[in-house]
Formats: sequence, structure tokens, C-alpha cells
Amino acid sequence: MSSRTLRRRLHHGDVDGKRQEHLETSGLDSLREPLLADDDYIENKKICTLEDLWDDERKKAQFHWTFIFSNLIAQWAQWLANVVLGSGSILGRLLSFPSAALNMQNNRMLPPSLSPLQEDRLRNLRQRLEVPFDGSKAEHQDALKLLWKLAYPDRELPSLKSDLWKEMGWQGSDPSTDFRGGGFISLENLIFFAMKYPDSFQRLLHKQDGTRAEWEYPFAVAGINISFMLAQMLDLQAGLPSSSSGIHFLKLLEEDEMAFDILFCVAFQMMDAQWLAKRATYMEFNDVLKSTRTQLERELALEDISSVKDLPAYNMLR
Repeated sequence: MSSRTLRRRLHHGDVDGKRQEHLETSGLDSLREPLLADDDYIENKKICTLEDLWDDERKKAQFHWTFIFSNLIAQWAQWLANVVLGSGSILGRLLSFPSAALNMQNNRMLPPSLSPLQEDRLRNLRQRLEVPFDGSKAEHQDALKLLWKLAYPDRELPSLKSDLWKEMGWQGSDPSTDFRGGGFISLENLIFFAMKYPDSFQRLLHKQDGTRAEWEYPFAVAGINISFMLAQMLDLQAGLPSSSSGIHFLKLLEEDEMAFDILFCVAFQMMDAQWLAKRATYMEFNDVLKSTRTQLERELALEDISSVKDLPAYNMLR
């Protein structure tokens, strides 16, 4: 075995809840022999003929030229696609397909050109996303009070700092401390849900569907997390959305200015259904949220989806 130093360092990463291990090496480009070689292996290493070496060299040369030739073909195909694409011919669209596929790596796509209506609505939505929750503002205080009245119409409104807020699913007696990255839009989403789909809102708030866990997810905080998840999934912080889901969402936004708010309601109902199906408990909330995002991405990618109301999961709302 070579006398050069081989350092090994083990890293642990958490990817989708699973432990992953990565091996880093230095001093060697790659491991070409076992770390602990036995006598048979060493003996076999000595029996290496000149013909074997020539075979290796020929294979390397063949691979090299094959790689170059493949690149030339790809470049020629792209050039030809650019020439005929302007005519809108079927041939042009077919030849441009490999290029489009490359742009979809990592679920990214070329941002589309927006209509004036889409630009206006996307700009308004971004402005909403940029507003942090501020407990000192009267408008934000009034929004919290409105949410309480919608959630508990027959109960007295508590002060803005009260343990009664925990019943709605806030983590402490002061709801303003729970917003963090969710921003004011997450409170607007909850209010919209309560006003637009009051039956579904009440059933989720009071956990009336299915067999519930002993340690349930907190309703209000779950809503904040869903708003944040949607903003990330739809790539709304970018100059122009380039994720597949974000581009599909732009079509929905053109159809309905409140598409984000409606999608929030769909996602919340979907998340609760996932929760029940998995028989999840509090500590599994993040896993359920990931599953919800995956299902939403699949539904947004379906054909003939021109409105949020076309999504299969929309039918769960009441």
C-alpha cells in the first residue's frame, strides 16, 4: 500500500430525516486499493501484463473521443434549433426540447415573460410578503383581534397578552413572538381562511376530523409555517420565479388575485389530511409539512390546472 498519507473524515448530514455519511480523502484522488489489503490482493497486483496496460490506454482514448464527438453533436443540434425555432415549426420545438430539459435541472426552469396583469399581482404579493408582523402597530393588533373573533365568535376577546391565545395554537401568551419569518401575510392568510372557508377553518382549529394524536400540532403556528413554506416553494423571493411550482403558480395568479391565500387554505387542509394519514405527533410536524409540499408540487404540475380551484385537493375545503 502506498506510503502517502490518507486522511479520512466522516461527516454527518441530515437529509430528509436520514443520516448521510460522506467520506473525504486527501493525498489520493480516489481509493484505488483497499485500505487493508490481504496477501492475495498484493500478489495479484504484481501480475499485470503489458497487454493489460495497452487495453486500458485504448479504452481511455475511446472514451475521450466519444465524449468530444457527443459534445459536437449537441452543439450542432442547438445551433440548428436556434435557426428554425423562430419559425415556430414542429421541428424547431422538437430540437429545442433537450435544451429546455437542461434548464429544468434541480427543478428550475427559464422564467416566463409576464403579462401586465401578472406583473402587477406578483408585485403586490411580494409587497405583502415583505411586511413583518409588528405588535406595536394598531393595524396588526386589530388583525389579531379579528382573528380571535372569527375563531371564537361567542367568547370574550382577551388582551393581546394572555394565556388564552395558547388555545388557538400560539406557543406563548404573546402571539406576536411566534411570527418570525412568517410575517404579517401569515396572519392575513389565517383571517382569509376563517372568512372564506369558515367550516374547514373551525374543523381544523378544533381538530374535529379523524382520530387525533395526544400531542397535536398548534393550529396558529402551523399556519405561519405553511405560509412560509408556500413562499419558498413558489420561489416568490426571486426576481422571477424559476421553480416549476412557481411558474405554474403565475398562471393561477393571473386567474385570481387571491391565489396565494386560497392555496394557503388548500395546503392547510392537505397538511391536516397528511397528519391523520401518517398518525403523526407533534415532533413529526416538519416531516408532514415536507409531504404536504411534495403533494402540492405534484398537483400544481398537473395538466389543465388554470385555477387554484382546479387542484384536486381544493375539493377538501368546505
